[in-house]
Amino acid sequence: MKKIFYVLWAVAFILGSVGVAQRLMYGHELAAYGNRVVWGLWVAMYIYFIGLSAGAFLLSSLVYVFKIELFEKVGKLALITALVTLICALLSIWLDLGHMWRAYEVITRPNLPHSMMAWMIWLYSAYLLLLVFETLLAFRIESGKYVGEQLASYQKKLQLLASIGIPLAIAFHGGVGALFGVIASNPMWHSALTPIFFLVGAVASGSALFTMIFAFFWENKESEYYKSMLQVLAKIVLVAVLFDLLLEWAELSIALWMGTPEHTSGFREMLFGNYWFVFWLFHLLLGVAVPVFILLTKKDPIKIGIASLLVVFTFIGVRLNIVIPGLVAEKVHGQAMAYIHPRLAYHYFPSLMEWLVGLFIVAFGIGLFYLGNKYFKLTKEHNTLNA
Repeated sequence: MKKIFYVLWAVAFILGSVGVAQRLMYGHELAAYGNRVVWGLWVAMYIYFIGLSAGAFLLSSLVYVFKIELFEKVGKLALITALVTLICALLSIWLDLGHMWRAYEVITRPNLPHSMMAWMIWLYSAYLLLLVFETLLAFRIESGKYVGEQLASYQKKLQLLASIGIPLAIAFHGGVGALFGVIASNPMWHSALTPIFFLVGAVASGSALFTMIFAFFWENKESEYYKSMLQVLAKIVLVAVLFDLLLEWAELSIALWMGTPEHTSGFREMLFGNYWFVFWLFHLLLGVAVPVFILLTKKDPIKIGIASLLVVFTFIGVRLNIVIPGLVAEKVHGQAMAYIHPRLAYHYFPSLMEWLVGLFIVAFGIGLFYLGNKYFKLTKEHNTLNA
């Protein structure tokens, strides 16, 4: 089984590397977006991975801030999961930039305090640094080299960093939602509910990712800890997915209830447009109905893992349904026919190069996590707080 996994990973990484090479050589020429649809698959992947990172990090706070004993043994696993998915998110948005090598200028020449994007990048930078230092400190504590007052001092520092990280994780992912929400020219995004929607989605997808990893890769699957922990994680995923569905219903029902065409066109595109199946089949059926049914009726660890896998895998559809329908909907009726050109089209489907780059990012993240687990034994039972 491992050999098959290694072969599949190698194929994905090699094919993905071809896409990255094309991106570096030809820029955006091979991408399917243009002057109307300016964001595509990579932006959706970016907010997808950011959500996974924020959700996993908030789970780690149960260990390092709230000292919940049940979660002690998975603290480092949650931190590494958050760090790897953050790297994938930053890689996704970096490859989407028109001038990749100028990305540092958002740090050196920010338009603060007026630019939401500048705020977002600064929050990312602070979150990345905090996550790295917190992870190093957690590994140092567990190494067993420190005792007494020195150990207590490190534990206090770790708790302080984790405490700072909670509002920071909420702020930076809420900032992603705010980046969309403040765009008044796009009625589908322009809502005070958008940042909250992003945060709840982060908890749902991030907790599902963590639950999937724990269900499939935790080494001692016969222990009572594994069984009890998985039941708790399943409840977290269930509540988060249902709450996310509630917010989605609120957003859709209010927007469609006697809304103007300008306010409803993006949502109608999402529900009934060319890619209606992404919402109804990929997201609502496979990503909500089936996992909720499994989590409500099944207690088997493998089935819980499958339900969580479905949530994680299909949540990219949620992110695509945020980015794409709001761009393919006409802002002015008849604008699509005013001038005909491929780069001015109001439709979008990722090109082969975009899919390959996305495949590379996923393979790269899996490779990072594999190395982290191999060398740091993340899926073995250990005591994070009192080692």
